[in-house]
Amino acid sequence: MAIPQAQLAEIDPVWSRIRSEAEEAVAAEPLMGGLIHSGVLHHKSFACALAYRLSLKLASDEMPAQILREIVDGAYGAEPELVVSARADLVATYERDPACHRFLQPLFYFKGYQAIQAYRLGHWLWMQGRLDLAYFVQMRVSETFGVDIHPAAKIGRGVMIDHAHSVVIGETAVVGDNVSMLHSVTLGGTGKEEQDRHPKIGNGVLIGAGAKVLGNIRIGDCTRIAAGSVVLMDIPACKTVAGVPARIVGEAGCAQPSVSMDQTFRGE
Repeated sequence: MAIPQAQLAEIDPVWSRIRSEAEEAVAAEPLMGGLIHSGVLHHKSFACALAYRLSLKLASDEMPAQILREIVDGAYGAEPELVVSARADLVATYERDPACHRFLQPLFYFKGYQAIQAYRLGHWLWMQGRLDLAYFVQMRVSETFGVDIHPAAKIGRGVMIDHAHSVVIGETAVVGDNVSMLHSVTLGGTGKEEQDRHPKIGNGVLIGAGAKVLGNIRIGDCTRIAAGSVVLMDIPACKTVAGVPARIVGEAGCAQPSVSMDQTFRGE
């Protein structure tokens, strides 16, 4: 039995809003009706809709959508935190991306959002010891979205990857909560060492387009990294860094750079 809309809004306001937006979208563009019904209105929960979307996006001739759907459903049933993080990422995208006007958009159209949710599936598989499946998901995320995140990397919740093309995050990288990054960001290593070799990004950090953060270094909470910078050293919290190689050029300028998305520097 379907849950009444008012009750659904209390139980899961994110899913309630997605459904309302989906109904409005069908009314405005009937030719999208089939896609939106199968992607949202047919499903009983946000987890089911997201599992359906990811299974279609990751499917290939080698791995059909039906099998992937079983894998994603199993992951979401075993680890509800995956869906909690997906909600947080969706809200973060809506709040920080001026091009996002509805909750429906990231779920259907934004490859940065979809890529991070697929990574979360791959990371769960990795932690379960299902390494080949995790590598398969990584491969398909790279092929489908142009984003390459190693399944062993650790990424917090409330993360937005805007535009997302050519983002690379290495095996031992750690990304905190409420981080925002733009396209062509690399969190990489500096050599062939096999141990802990990738950056540790604090909470609330904003990483501009094309920035490269390399090596086992630490970026403090609420720091801004300017577009095109190459960061090779530890950075304290609440700073702005820029340049090649990057240096500290000032304070962060606000309490939550990743939320304000202010990438300008005024010499503060």
